[in-house]
Amino acid sequence: MIIPPYLKKQDTIGIVCPSGFMDKEKAKVCIETLQQWGFKVKSGKTLGHQYHYFSGTDEERTEDLQNMINDPGIKAILCGRGGYGLSRIIDKINFSALKKNPKWLIGYSDITLLHCHLNKKIKIASLHAPMAGAFNDGVNNIYIQSLRNSLIGKKNSYKILSHPFNRAGFAEGELVGGNLSMLINSIGTVSEPDLKNKILFIEEVGEYIYAADRMLQQLKRAGWFDQLKGLIIGSFSDMKDTTIPFGKNIDEAIKDIVNNYNFPAAFGFPVGHTEKNFSLKCSVKYRLDIAKKYTKLIETAN
Repeated sequence: MIIPPYLKKQDTIGIVCPSGFMDKEKAKVCIETLQQWGFKVKSGKTLGHQYHYFSGTDEERTEDLQNMINDPGIKAILCGRGGYGLSRIIDKINFSALKKNPKWLIGYSDITLLHCHLNKKIKIASLHAPMAGAFNDGVNNIYIQSLRNSLIGKKNSYKILSHPFNRAGFAEGELVGGNLSMLINSIGTVSEPDLKNKILFIEEVGEYIYAADRMLQQLKRAGWFDQLKGLIIGSFSDMKDTTIPFGKNIDEAIKDIVNNYNFPAAFGFPVGHTEKNFSLKCSVKYRLDIAKKYTKLIETAN
């Protein structure tokens, strides 16, 4: 697995929107903060551009991301936002320049599909991390700062209070995962990641509990849990229930599935569609240590 070079001062970060539309004004704080961190910023044509729901036509979004990948002066590519649209263009992107000139691709939500594709097809690490819009909620919190630390090469090391549903244990392996809907979207495609001996993390937003359970059952049926080393359950925020209640909350539904396996599982990890969204290096090795009082996730290789 290729680990892209970490950034130095005066390196350039490109900002693109390969999926949904984002007002350029909403990226202003992000751009200013990246510059204060010592980086240069180059905005892509899709930032502030709109074509219905999207930040451009499929062709425009493909071209913008492709140009950032091909530009040797760009050392990292930060996605402005997620939304929907990457699955429409992922197979049109030529990643050969990325193999020759590796760089960090950063984002979450819809960008999960890009992380999966890079893991399976390109064999290059990437960053599941806050995007441009998150900077508007404050830039000095530990979650935005975790992005900066990842970019400059500091190893991720996180310690949180344990959740009552946790299954204690120890695991070590490459970290893969992201948004549950997008992980489901990868199944049966060239982007579907290999889960053997991996630590999987999942998160979701705005779904009905029954729909999330259905997606988890699909992962189970597709064999995703069979050879895992460990599982991290991030935030499942703004979840909804049906008029006739599902009968369980989302943590209980996940716990029912986890009980069929022996791997350690950590609930309530700060990753997902909330302000509490730690930067995680996809396709990089981590150690997951789940004890009675604390859960630790520590990067072991870079």
